[in-house]
Amino acid sequence: MTAVTAVEHVVLTGELDPVGAPSAGRQLAAALRSGAESIVVHLDEVTFIDSTGLRTLLAAADAADRTGVDLRILPGSLEIMAVVEAASLAGRLPFVRWP
Repeated sequence: MTAVTAVEHVVLTGELDPVGAPSAGRQLAAALRSGAESIVVHLDEVTFIDSTGLRTLLAAADAADRTGVDLRILPGSLEIMAVVEAASLAGRLPFVRWP
Protein backbone atom coordinates (compact mmCIF):
# COMPACT_ATOMS: atom_id res chain seq x y z
CA MET A 1 0.00 0.00 0.00
CA THR A 2 1.33 3.44 -0.90
CA ALA A 3 0.63 6.70 0.89
CA VAL A 4 -1.23 9.36 -1.02
CA THR A 5 0.18 12.87 -0.73
CA ALA A 6 -2.11 15.82 -1.32
CA VAL A 7 -0.39 18.16 -3.79
CA GLU A 8 -1.76 21.59 -4.64
CA HIS A 9 -0.56 23.29 -7.84
CA VAL A 10 -0.60 27.09 -7.98
CA VAL A 11 -0.10 28.60 -11.43
CA LEU A 12 0.86 32.26 -11.11
CA THR A 13 0.32 34.44 -14.17
CA GLY A 14 1.03 37.94 -15.39
CA GLU A 15 2.96 40.53 -13.43
CA LEU A 16 4.02 40.00 -9.83
CA ASP A 17 4.29 43.66 -8.96
CA PRO A 18 2.32 45.94 -6.58
CA VAL A 19 -0.82 45.30 -8.68
CA GLY A 20 -0.50 41.55 -9.33
CA ALA A 21 1.34 40.32 -6.25
CA PRO A 22 -1.60 40.66 -3.82
CA SER A 23 -3.68 38.27 -5.94
CA ALA A 24 -0.75 35.85 -6.09
CA GLY A 25 -0.41 36.13 -2.32
CA ARG A 26 -4.08 35.24 -1.88
CA GLN A 27 -3.68 32.21 -4.18
CA LEU A 28 -0.66 31.02 -2.23
CA ALA A 29 -2.35 31.60 1.14
CA ALA A 30 -5.40 29.61 -0.01
CA ALA A 31 -3.13 26.75 -1.08
CA LEU A 32 -1.39 26.83 2.31
CA ARG A 33 -4.79 26.62 4.04
CA SER A 34 -6.03 23.83 1.75
CA GLY A 35 -4.55 21.03 3.81
CA ALA A 36 -2.15 20.00 1.04
CA GLU A 37 1.06 18.36 2.16
CA SER A 38 2.93 19.79 -0.83
CA ILE A 39 2.50 22.89 -2.96
CA VAL A 40 4.04 23.34 -6.38
CA VAL A 41 4.21 26.95 -7.57
CA HIS A 42 4.48 27.43 -11.34
CA LEU A 43 6.17 30.62 -12.55
CA ASP A 44 6.27 29.84 -16.27
CA GLU A 45 3.33 32.18 -16.99
CA VAL A 46 4.73 35.09 -14.96
CA THR A 47 5.75 37.89 -17.32
CA PHE A 48 7.30 40.31 -14.80
CA ILE A 49 8.47 40.21 -11.20
CA ASP A 50 9.79 42.92 -8.91
CA SER A 51 10.59 43.13 -5.21
CA THR A 52 6.89 42.94 -4.34
CA GLY A 53 6.56 39.62 -6.14
CA LEU A 54 9.78 38.33 -4.61
CA ARG A 55 8.49 39.24 -1.13
CA THR A 56 5.27 37.35 -1.91
CA LEU A 57 7.23 34.22 -2.81
CA LEU A 58 9.43 34.59 0.30
CA ALA A 59 6.38 34.99 2.54
CA ALA A 60 4.81 31.83 1.08
CA ALA A 61 8.05 29.87 1.54
CA ASP A 62 8.35 31.07 5.15
CA ALA A 63 4.70 30.21 5.87
CA ALA A 64 5.18 26.76 4.34
CA ASP A 65 8.24 26.17 6.54
CA ARG A 66 6.33 27.23 9.66
CA THR A 67 3.39 24.94 8.88
CA GLY A 68 5.35 21.93 7.65
CA VAL A 69 4.16 22.15 4.05
CA ASP A 70 6.63 21.14 1.36
CA LEU A 71 6.63 24.10 -1.05
CA ARG A 72 8.52 23.90 -4.34
CA ILE A 73 8.80 26.52 -7.08
CA LEU A 74 9.16 25.69 -10.75
CA PRO A 75 11.29 28.36 -12.45
CA GLY A 76 9.97 31.03 -14.77
CA SER A 77 11.53 32.45 -17.90
CA LEU A 78 15.18 33.45 -18.03
CA GLU A 79 14.13 37.07 -17.49
CA ILE A 80 12.18 36.20 -14.34
CA MET A 81 15.01 34.06 -13.02
CA ALA A 82 17.53 36.84 -13.73
CA VAL A 83 15.60 39.03 -11.27
CA VAL A 84 15.64 36.22 -8.70
CA GLU A 85 19.39 35.81 -9.20
CA ALA A 86 20.02 39.58 -9.02
CA ALA A 87 18.24 39.63 -5.65
CA SER A 88 20.41 36.68 -4.47
CA LEU A 89 17.30 34.61 -3.73
CA ALA A 90 17.91 31.53 -5.88
CA GLY A 91 19.37 29.72 -2.88
CA ARG A 92 16.75 31.04 -0.46
CA LEU A 93 13.64 30.09 -2.43
CA PRO A 94 12.92 26.37 -2.96
CA PHE A 95 13.34 26.16 -6.73
CA VAL A 96 13.24 22.83 -8.53
CA ARG A 97 15.45 22.29 -11.59
CA TRP A 98 17.29 25.58 -11.27
CA PRO A 99 21.06 25.68 -10.91
